[in-house]
Amino acid sequence: MTSILKADTIQDAAGNNIINENADTITIGASGDTITIPAGATITNSGTATGFGGITVADQWRLTTDYSLNSSSLVYPTSNFERVDTTGQGTIGSAMTESSGIFSFPSTGIYLVSANYQFVRSGDVQWIQSVIYGTTNDSAYASWADQEGSIAQVAASNTSTTTSPSTLVDVTDTANVKVKFGFAGAAGPISVKGNTSYNYTFFTFLRLGDT
Repeated sequence: MTSILKADTIQDAAGNNIINENADTITIGASGDTITIPAGATITNSGTATGFGGITVADQWRLTTDYSLNSSSLVYPTSNFERVDTTGQGTIGSAMTESSGIFSFPSTGIYLVSANYQFVRSGDVQWIQSVIYGTTNDSAYASWADQEGSIAQVAASNTSTTTSPSTLVDVTDTANVKVKFGFAGAAGPISVKGNTSYNYTFFTFLRLGDT
C-alpha cells in the first residue's frame, strides 16, 4: 500500500524547520545548520545546480584565418572568430557570445579571461603589443591586460613569437561587462596566425565562481 504525507513544513522536536516548501522553492535546514550526506550515498542532478562552486563555464574561441597587421596603433579584429569545435576539444556550460569581435558573458561571476597570440614575420620587429580591453558599461573600453614582445629574425625564413595577456573579470552585469582583443606592431606586415582546425591565436574564458 502506498502512503502519501502532505505538508509544507517539517520541523524537529524543538520547532526548527527541517524542510520547508514555499512557492515551489524547497529549503532544507536553516542558516547555521550542517547537512550531512552519508558515505556511500549518491546525488544525481538532472537539472541546474547553482551555488555549489566549481567551474560552470569553460569556453574557448580562436581566430580562423591569419590577420595581417600593419599598424603601430591598436587594432581589434571584428570577424573570423569561432568557438573551438575540433574533435577532442570541449567546453563546459553556456557559450560566450561574439559580435563584431566583442565578447559577452553568459552569466555573472568572476571569470579568468586569457588571450594567446602568435605573431609571425620575416624580419625584425622591435615591439609587438597585445591587449585585452574591457568595459563595465557597454561603452567605454579600457585596457585590462597588456603584454609586449618582439621578433628578432634568426634565419631567412619567418620567425615567430607569442604573447599571453590575462585578467580576472568581475561580471556583475552581462549586458554591460564585455571584452575585446587587440594588437599592434612597430613594423609590418606581421601575421597574426589563425586556423579553423586548431588553436594558433585563441581566447579562453573560465568562470571561477560567483561575483
